[in-house]
Amino acid sequence: MAHIVTLDSRQETSLQAVAEKFIAQHEGDAVKALKEMIVLNGHLQERLDTMERRRVGG
Repeated sequence: MAHIVTLDSRQETSLQAVAEKFIAQHEGDAVKALKEMIVLNGHLQERLDTMERRRVGG
């Protein structure tokens, strides 16, 4: 599912700060941080899918 998000400059600045902090937590390794974010997003998507199935009765 493709979803394009448009951010204003304030949101972009805030997101940049969070991203830099997340990368710093991974010793500056952006690839390592990205891999963890992908795993975390996968877990969240699984939970959302489970909640949706319960909601629709499937």
